[in-house]
Amino acid sequence: MSAFRPLLVAGLSAALSFAAAQASAAPTQYPLTLDNCGAKVTINKAPQRAIGLGQNSAEIMLLLGLEDKMAGTAFWPSKVLPQLAEANAKVKLLTVEFPTFESILAQNPDFVAAALPSLIGPTSKVARREDFDKVGIPSYISPSTCLSTEKAKDQYGSRDQLWSMDLLYKEIDELSQIFDVADRGQVLISDFKKREAALRAGVSKDGKKLSYVFWFSSPSPTADAYLGGKNGASGFIADLLGGRNAITAEAEWPTLGWEGIIAAAPDVIVVANLDRNRWELDKPEAKIKFLNTDPAVSQMPAVKNKAIVIMDGQAMNPTIRTVYGAEQVAEQLRVLGLIK
Repeated sequence: MSAFRPLLVAGLSAALSFAAAQASAAPTQYPLTLDNCGAKVTINKAPQRAIGLGQNSAEIMLLLGLEDKMAGTAFWPSKVLPQLAEANAKVKLLTVEFPTFESILAQNPDFVAAALPSLIGPTSKVARREDFDKVGIPSYISPSTCLSTEKAKDQYGSRDQLWSMDLLYKEIDELSQIFDVADRGQVLISDFKKREAALRAGVSKDGKKLSYVFWFSSPSPTADAYLGGKNGASGFIADLLGGRNAITAEAEWPTLGWEGIIAAAPDVIVVANLDRNRWELDKPEAKIKFLNTDPAVSQMPAVKNKAIVIMDGQAMNPTIRTVYGAEQVAEQLRVLGLIK
């Protein structure tokens, strides 16, 4: 992954120079009440001991310069963005995996932001939203991950419309309001909008519309692969680059055997890099080795054409990393001569 780290940090304006920013927004008027994932959340004052549950929530708060207002973080599939490492070092890490409810309460938090319903939800391994309500701690769930679980076969839910950065912008805006740093939120949103526009403008609409498969990971080579679903962040990246997701399932993280992936016949295979090391195939090198050595899989056109690119696995979640992931993929595809 080290070869691709610079692409993650390019264009972020050195963790955003807020002092030089021209954006302005009104100070937050408390109490602040927001509609969040079907619940009303009321914030009586700016949090002083917030918990970031999930990498996206934690990184947004760090990008907003809130490390001194954070009592802890948990659940990190990847390492923190390099430009945020110094700020992140000031915040207590509870665990890179799922924390316990007790370990969160032990930090005496006054606000909890969660990146995924699996961290705060009806089937969460950590706690339900009402558990935090009972102890008087307001909670917030990323609008990007408030999904229906009725049609999906797993806890991740399904998405019937293509995810867009608008949901991310809403999350940044609302978190910045919660902490009374709305000016900083507008600067961050402006930066992402410019980068999103540059990606759309930089890819020619002429020629073939490339199809993509985004491979997150697998427990083993013989197991079904976890893939980015049609309408999730992976589908957004494919669309942003003028292509389409070859996986048509509406589930956020469908699993598919390699016969099905071969049948999808993608032009490009995007493999995720994950720092968690839960499975051997979390590593991009292990994925690429399998793709090139398996007798059947190695005959896929994308593999034979060496159209395999590496992307930060966290970017396959609908997060601030998604635009970085699109930039990673675009840069590699330009080198391969597949896009302009």
